[in-house]
Amino acid sequence: METQAPRSRRLTIAAEDGRVSGPEDVPSDAPLALRGLTVSYSEKPAVFSVDATFPANSMSTIIGPNGAGKSTLLKAALGVIPRLSGEVFVFGSPIENARNRIAYVPQRASVDWDFPATVMDVVQMGLYRKVGLLGRLSGQLTTRAQDCLDRVGMADFSHRQIGQLSGGQQQRVFLARALAQDADLYLLDEPFAGVDAATERAIIDVLKLLKSGGKAVVAVHHDLSTVREYFDHVFMINVRRIAEGTVNTCLTTKNLQATYGGRLAAAHLAQLAVVEGAG
Repeated sequence: METQAPRSRRLTIAAEDGRVSGPEDVPSDAPLALRGLTVSYSEKPAVFSVDATFPANSMSTIIGPNGAGKSTLLKAALGVIPRLSGEVFVFGSPIENARNRIAYVPQRASVDWDFPATVMDVVQMGLYRKVGLLGRLSGQLTTRAQDCLDRVGMADFSHRQIGQLSGGQQQRVFLARALAQDADLYLLDEPFAGVDAATERAIIDVLKLLKSGGKAVVAVHHDLSTVREYFDHVFMINVRRIAEGTVNTCLTTKNLQATYGGRLAAAHLAQLAVVEGAG
């Protein structure tokens, strides 16, 4: 495991077939790779010169204390908020060339739940890439939307207004919308925040099924007690990159202290961390 990877600033290269590849150190099979990503609010950096490489066929998580830049990192990678500098690659290509391979589940708190849409309307929004905003969904695509609702246990709520649902139900619907996109990379911002235990289990079961089907998952997460149970790969951040690697090698007392400082009690650190050298 490397805690500080060398920075690469190589130019992207256009191949003969018109594809654009990333720097030499970006694996072509990496679902998401960030190089030198910096985001600033006013004059204060929220994320500073971050490199990260999330592996294929993996459940990856981004962890860190409140205000560490976890959600900012994900949003800046997607272009939801502007980045001051840095490059983002999806499966070896600049993200601008690969957005059709990504599905995104935002934080539930950032959504306007008063929007007059039914559950089915929300899920079908995930299909507009296939037909365009003014296109009509075929019966086959409507069936797919219903199947996605069924996968998250919300098939019986398809005609309910989205704002009438509980927080956990709303999160399931947004996951169903992401499933409808049939993406290769699923990015989720705090998917378990404010949901009940049953919804959390339902969501993680769906995400693990995606992984078993060859998809990649990257989720911002805040509950350290479930990191080892839910994820394979961890990226630890506190404005800067602290550490990155498999959960068994990366979730050490040293890295947790560097990430969270004095915010974690010693007893909690001992419970969460792997023993150095044992992984």
